[in-house]
Amino acid sequence: MILRKRVAIAVMLGTVISGFKAYAEIPGLAPENHWDLNGYVKYMATGTIVDHQDNTLDHLVHQRFNYEYRFNSHFRVNVGMRNRVIIGDSLSAPFYSQIIELDNGYFDLSSNLIDNDNLILNSQLDRLYLDWKSDGWNIRGGRFRINWAMNTVWNPNDIYNAYSIYDFDYEERPGSDAISISKKLGFASSIDLVYSPSKDSNLDRYSARYLFNIEGWDIQALAGKAGLDYVIGTGFAGDVYGAGLRGELTWLDPWMDQYKGQTFKKTFVSSIETDYSFGGKRNWLARASLLYIGEPQPVSDAVLYLTLPLTARTLSFTTYTGYADVSFDVTPLSKVTFSGSYYQDNSFFVGLSNSYSLADDWQLLTVLQRFDGATGSLFGQTPSTLLFANIKWAF
Repeated sequence: MILRKRVAIAVMLGTVISGFKAYAEIPGLAPENHWDLNGYVKYMATGTIVDHQDNTLDHLVHQRFNYEYRFNSHFRVNVGMRNRVIIGDSLSAPFYSQIIELDNGYFDLSSNLIDNDNLILNSQLDRLYLDWKSDGWNIRGGRFRINWAMNTVWNPNDIYNAYSIYDFDYEERPGSDAISISKKLGFASSIDLVYSPSKDSNLDRYSARYLFNIEGWDIQALAGKAGLDYVIGTGFAGDVYGAGLRGELTWLDPWMDQYKGQTFKKTFVSSIETDYSFGGKRNWLARASLLYIGEPQPVSDAVLYLTLPLTARTLSFTTYTGYADVSFDVTPLSKVTFSGSYYQDNSFFVGLSNSYSLADDWQLLTVLQRFDGATGSLFGQTPSTLLFANIKWAF
C-alpha cells in the first residue's frame, strides 16, 4: 500500500515535469537558475510532567525539504516534504500513531513507514502544487497553504488552515488540496477564488475574497462555504499611533445541524489584536488579543483539543479567550518571550521561550508551557507542564 502510494506520487511528479519541460527549453524564457532546494533538520526532546501521573519523555527528529523548479518565468512546481522519527513514551498512548499519520486533505499523502511500539517514522508531502503567473493573474493547483489571515494569534477568517497557538514546531502550517485563481486589481487590491474538495463531499470548501487598501488600512471581505458552514467574513489591519491594530470577524451558518454526533449552531467568531514595539536596546515588543465565539463547541478532553486540527469554530472552547505576550532581546543572539492565555472556564496557559542563535544556520529553542486551571475547568482536569529543547540546522 505504501509502495503504491510512493510510486503514484513519483509518477505524478514525473508527468508534471515532463509535461512542462518544453517551456524551460525555449531560449530567452528560462530563468538563469531553474531550481532551489532548502530545508532543515531538527531534534526536539519533550518532557511532559502531568500532575499526579507518570512523567513522559519523547524524542523527535524532524527533517524537511522545500524544492522549487521553474520551467520559465510563468510556470513553477513546488514540493515540500517532512519526515519525522518519533521515539518515546507517547507511542503507547491510544490512537497516537493514527494522529501522527492523519492527513485531512483530499489526497492522503501521509504514511507511517514504520509503526511499532518503539518507533514511528512518518513521511508526508504537505506542499505539492503547480503555479502559473502572468499579467496579474495567478492560478495554483495542488496542495498549498491558503493564508487569508490578518491576525497573528487567532484567525477566524482562516477557513482553510486554522492552527493552534501552542504549536510552535510546525512553522510552515498544513496545506490544503485546492485550486485557486487570483487577479491583482491594483495597488494592494486583488480578488481570489478557491475550491478545495474533501474526501467527504459534505466538507467541501469554496470561497471568494476581495482584498483592498484604504488610506493605509488593508481590508478584506470573504464569502463561501467552509465544510458544514456557509461563511461571511471581514478583516482589517492597520496602524494607530505606532501600534498595530488587526481584526477578523466571521459569521458561520451551518447548512447541516447534526454531523457525526455533533450539533452545530449559527455563530459569530471574532478576534481583535494589537501590538506595539517599544524599541530600545532590548527591542521590547508587546502583543495582546481577544477572541469571541458566540457558540463554542463543547470539548471534554484537553489532550485531544491540543492535538487535533482546529477550525474557525474550534479556536477556543469558551465564549471569551484572552492572550498576551511580551518579548525582548537578552543579547543580539538571544530572544526571550513570555506568553499567557486565559479561558472563560478558568483554564489558563503560561509559557516561556528562549531562542538562541548558535551559528549562521544553527538555532537552539527552549520552551516551557504550563496548562492548568480551576477545578472543573478543561485544563484543570489534567494540569501539566511541558518542557521542550529544540536544536535546528537549516540548509
